[in-house]
Order: sequence, then structure tokens, then C-alpha cells
Amino acid sequence: MVGEFVHLPVMAGEVVDLLLPVPSGLIVDCTVGGGGHAALLLDARPDWRLLGIDRDAEALAAAREHLDRFGDRVEFVHQEFGRLREAVGNRREAIVGILMDLGVSSPQIDHPERGFSYRYDVPLDMRMDARQTLTAATVVNEYDEVDLAGVILRFGEERHARRIARAIVAARPILGTGQLVDVVTAAMPAQSRRTGGHPARRTFQAIRMEVNAELANLADGLDESVHLLRPEGRVLVLAYHSLEDRIVKEQMRTWADEVDPDAHKVAKLPVERVRNPIARVLTRRALKPTAAEIAANPRAESARLRAAEKIGASS
Repeated sequence: MVGEFVHLPVMAGEVVDLLLPVPSGLIVDCTVGGGGHAALLLDARPDWRLLGIDRDAEALAAAREHLDRFGDRVEFVHQEFGRLREAVGNRREAIVGILMDLGVSSPQIDHPERGFSYRYDVPLDMRMDARQTLTAATVVNEYDEVDLAGVILRFGEERHARRIARAIVAARPILGTGQLVDVVTAAMPAQSRRTGGHPARRTFQAIRMEVNAELANLADGLDESVHLLRPEGRVLVLAYHSLEDRIVKEQMRTWADEVDPDAHKVAKLPVERVRNPIARVLTRRALKPTAAEIAANPRAESARLRAAEKIGASS
């Protein structure tokens, strides 16, 4: 299985270029996956060390194998990056870069037994960390209709969430991904089934995000990240859909202490404030993959890359 865990790093050149200006020290790859980004970063700067974090044990095993040539320049921690400070621990080495590559990886999707894909008929799972107890089967078969509809609407941005939740509850027990696909597809209006990609795509995304608490994990990890950096260190985040990217954008604006341009309209008074930023935003607009990269790796198409740099005294 380890040898099959091949992860093609998305926007690899842009990630390396954004991190190259930072000082010597430790790079924290919060989602090390198969080690694709990590290898490129370690090759780019011999004065960097790297801490690879991942909640997926298979990914960590693949990263250990892929990064073995770097010896003691690499360490690994089996942890979710929402607990970033705990994962980093009491290391005295200055942290100069933090990389988060969000969402589900291609190897996770392509291994049917993980249950992430709607293209295979396997038991409902979708856990990135096999140690946790919550699975897709729990969400699908035990959430009440209102809560299930809320998950599908919020995380899948699926406008037919109520219809789908009602159909799922009526069809219980649902034992596998194939049955779930059939139920979701049948619940959607005919016109919706013919447009917008696979009819179960948004529902599967929503259930996966609920199982793995992906947005909460992102918010917690981001909140801790900038405070772990030394000045001139940088945080980079690769997001793959609007919910993630919105959280990243707003958090970076908060770090930069940017004034809402419409704030004066609400207060009906001039906005005066003493700015106290802890970081500066390096990407005023999210960077996107090139047409050439998308042609070579279609799954990169939705990627959005944002970066910020720590300023001021280290904490």
C-alpha cells in the first residue's frame, strides 16, 4: 500500500518560491501526505529541516519511505493539524514556514476501501484517521434528518439538501457507498442530475468534511500557526473549495488587521483605529494553477494558494 501512495504535489513551484525567502530553520508540513511538497522543499534549501504531520497513518508511512534520503533532516508526527501546537511540541528550533495542503488526497480517493469516492461500492467510512470512531456510516445512519440536511447544505453547498436527507433517512440502513449514491441520485430533480457533475459529489464531500471535522480543524490550525512562527516566517495554505478558501482569506485578513472597507457605512462615522497587524498578506488574490498544470493534473484545477508573512516580535 505504501508504494501505491503517490501524491502529485499541487502548485509545487509556487509553494517553493513563496517559501524560499524565509530564514534557516524548521518547515512544518501540516499535511505531509506522500511527501511531494516536502521533498521539493528539502531539496531547495539544505539549511531547512522539516516536520511532517499527517492524521493518515498510510500517508505518514509513504512519506517516511519517500523522504528517507533526507535522514535526520525530517521528523514525523501522527496528528491532525488542528492541534498544531501540540504536534510541534517543545521544539526549540525556529519555525520559519508552515504549509497546509487541505482536503482529501488523490491516493485517498483512489483507494476504494477508504470510502471517499462515489465511484466504488464499499462500506461507508471516509475517515482520514482510522483511530477515530466517527465514520460516514454513523453520519448517514444515525444523524436525524434536520442535522443531516444541515451537514449536506453547509459543507456540500447542496441546494437539494433537505430532499436528500429525507431520502437517506427513509432508506436506512444504508450499508455502502453504492447504495448511498443511488439514494442521493434518485432524490435529486432530473434537471439537477444532468448538470453540475456527478449528482452525489456534493453530498459525499459534505459527509467527508463532517466525519473529519475539516473546517474546524482548519480554523484551529490556522489560529495557532502564525503564533508559532518566528518573524519573517510564512504560512501557506492550499485550499480546494470556497468554504476552505473563505476561512483562509478571512483569517489572513485578521492577522493583517485589515479594516473592512464598508465599516464606515454601518457606523456612519469615519473609521479610525490603531493598526496592530501580526502578519502581512503576500497574496492579495489567491494564486491559481497554470493551464499546463491543470492539463497534467486535472485535480489541481480547483486549488487556491494563499500566503502570509509573520511580522513583529516572535511569541
